[in-house]
Parts: sequence; structure tokens; C-alpha cells
Amino acid sequence: MTAVDFDKFVERLADVSAEAIMPFFRTALAADDKAHGGAFDPVTEADRGAELAMRRLIEATFPDHGVYGEEFGQLREKAEYVWVLDPIDGTKSFICGLPLWGTLIGLTHRGRPCYGLMSQPFTRERFFGDGEAAYWRGPARGPEGARGVLETRKIASRHCSELAQATLMTTSPLLIDPALREHFHRVERGARLSRYGGDCYAYCALAAGHVDLVIETNLQPYDIVALIPIIEGAGGVVTNWSGGPAALGGAIVAAGDPALHEQALKLLNA
Repeated sequence: MTAVDFDKFVERLADVSAEAIMPFFRTALAADDKAHGGAFDPVTEADRGAELAMRRLIEATFPDHGVYGEEFGQLREKAEYVWVLDPIDGTKSFICGLPLWGTLIGLTHRGRPCYGLMSQPFTRERFFGDGEAAYWRGPARGPEGARGVLETRKIASRHCSELAQATLMTTSPLLIDPALREHFHRVERGARLSRYGGDCYAYCALAAGHVDLVIETNLQPYDIVALIPIIEGAGGVVTNWSGGPAALGGAIVAAGDPALHEQALKLLNA
């Protein structure tokens, strides 16, 4: 498969996911609770339908590839190439009618993330990268955007080497592991601005140069794998709190500037 064919395939994955999701957005959609008595962890028909649509397309095109999705688990997890899917990252925002959610499509090669795309079909935005470069595609500025014309731009994280000048995001401090929450607040108190919400959108805002730090815990691989090549392709850094690879999830810190990432790691581990 050529690079052009691969790009078209990933775009098709995002398209079939959007086709399954958008009829449910901002409707009276019921949500099941996967937590069964723990912290509310919603899943909807849109989540399930989108993942099934992507799985079918992957199976038909790459029958030897593995798949790891949030809703339907792992298939051929030891394959050389494994697709890592989160059909709706930010389901809580989704069921509230807020557009701070996205479809995550990641690809690993021998366990290492090599490509990622975040699709937000309501805003018609896509962020994608391969670890070497990252891009945004969305409505063009001005009248052309109003007519549905899309443009593509290369994106880069911004230089911000001092925590005192940084904008920090997390989905919610209540989702930070209680044993680690004070470590997070230690960083938060030093930041210029702290904002909550965003899920995958916060990481893409970091890659695009609008946010400087994202800190979270309790992530699964499908929450982060697709975002790693986007952040790194934009010049950012993303690791676990120990400074190791982020692809397995857990406690994650992403920064647009390597020097800021180092500062955050020191505070998180102090």
C-alpha cells in the first residue's frame, strides 16, 4: 500500500466512524454504565456502532493486522501491526451535547505507535501525525469555510519552557488517581492557567500550540496511542509520569516543550 493509499484508508476509517456516530449526537441518547456501580463510565450505541464499522473495514483491508478497541477488546494483539481504536474519546462530553470528544485511530508497529488520527466530525476537524510531522485539517477561514471548503495546515507545539507561563489541562482533577492528586495539584499551582475538560481534544490543542501541558492518570492504551504520533510529530513530548513510554497508558504527561516536560516530571515525582 502506498502512502497515498494508506492516507485514504485512514480517512475512510474516520468517515465510517463519523457516519455511525453523528446521527446520535445531540439526541435523546441513552447511555449504559460500564462501571456497574463505580465512577460513571458511559457507553452508547454510537460508541459500539462506530467501533464495529471501523473493525469491519480493517478486517476487510488488512486481515493480518491486529485490532484493540475500547468496546470490543483485542484481536490478534501480537500482530506486527495493530490498530488501536477509541470510537468516542470523551463520551461524557458526547452525551452532554458538548463537542469536546473525538474518534481516535492509532496504529502501532511492533508495539510502537507509528500513526495517529483524531477525528471530530461535528466541527469537521482532523488532527493527524506520524511522529515526524503533524497536521490539522478543518474548515478554511472566511467565506470558503462557510461553503464547506477544508484546508490542511502543518501544526507545531509552542515553545514554553517555564511552568509559570504555561497553560495546563486535564479532563477533570476528580479523575486523577486519589493517591496522585496532590502531585497533580503541585504542578497546577505553578501554572499560569489551568483548564478542565477536553479529553483527546486537549492533547490536540497542545500539538497545535494552544496548550502547554496535559496531565492525566488511569488512561488505557486506546486513550493515548493515537495521540502520541500527533504530539511528537508536532514537536512535543509525551511519556508516563516516570518518563517512560506512554503507549501502555497509566499516568501520562504531555508537554509542548521538552524543558517544560522535564519541569513537570520533577514536580510530579517530588
